[in-house]
Amino acid sequence: MDSKIKPWLPWILLAAATLSSLARGEDAGLARLFAQHGIEGTLVVASVRTGRTVIHDEVRAAQRFSPASTFKVFNTLIALEEGALVGGQSVLKWDGRQHDFPDWNRDQTLESAFKVSCVWCFQALASRVGAQKYGTYLRDAAYGVLREPFDATTFWLDGALQVSAIEQIEFLRKLHSRQLPFSAGTYETLRALMLVQSGPDFAVRAKTGWSARTRPEIGWYIGYVEAADDVWLFALNITVRNAADLPLRQKLTLQALRAQGILR
Repeated sequence: MDSKIKPWLPWILLAAATLSSLARGEDAGLARLFAQHGIEGTLVVASVRTGRTVIHDEVRAAQRFSPASTFKVFNTLIALEEGALVGGQSVLKWDGRQHDFPDWNRDQTLESAFKVSCVWCFQALASRVGAQKYGTYLRDAAYGVLREPFDATTFWLDGALQVSAIEQIEFLRKLHSRQLPFSAGTYETLRALMLVQSGPDFAVRAKTGWSARTRPEIGWYIGYVEAADDVWLFALNITVRNAADLPLRQKLTLQALRAQGILR
C-alpha cells in the first residue's frame, strides 16, 4: 500500500460510495439552520419510501465518531434478544453508588433506563451479553468500526466503537424494515421505548447521545418519523462546545424536519 494513503481513506471512500447510491443533495435550508445556531455538525434525513436524502455537510456525514448513548438503540435489541434481563427480571437494581445524574440513582426498569439514558444500567446488561457476542452483532449489522480488544461495558463510550451519520441512517433503515436478526417481540419493545413525540398522523421515535469522553465532544440525535405516507430517518451529530449546546440536538433536528415539511 502507498505509504501516503491515509488510514481513514478506505472508509471515506466506502461512505462516499454509499452516498452516491442515494438520491441526495446538500441542502441550503439545513445549512442556514446550522449557521443560525453557530454550530458545527451534520444532519442526514432520508425517506424510506423513495430513498430521497438531504444532507448538511456530506464530508462530516461520512466521518465516524463514538455513538455514545445512541448505541442504546442497538444495545436494547441485543440485550433483549440475549436474555440479559436474567430470569425475566424486569428491574435493574441500583447498587447505591452516587452518579452525577440524579435520575440514575434508583432502581430502573428497561423503560426508565432508556428514557433517562442510564449508563450503569446498560453497562450491567452489557456485562451479561459479553464482548464476543457484541463483536458478532456489530459485524453482521455493518455498524461502524470496532477497535479490538475492547471493554464490553464501555466500548460505545470510550471511542473503541465509532460510527458515521450515514451508517446510523443505514442501521435505522435495517431497524425499521426489520432486517436485523431479532424477534418481533424485541422489535416491538424497542419501538415503544423509542417514542418521544406523537400526534394524530405522526410519531417520532428517537434517541440522544453525548460523547463526553472523547475530544471533541459529540452530541447525537438519531431516529425516525412515522408519517402518514412515509417514514423519514434522521441522524444528526454536532460538536459540543459546552453543556448549553446539548438542547440543540433535538431543537435543530425538529426545526429541520419542519423545514422539510415532514413535521408541522
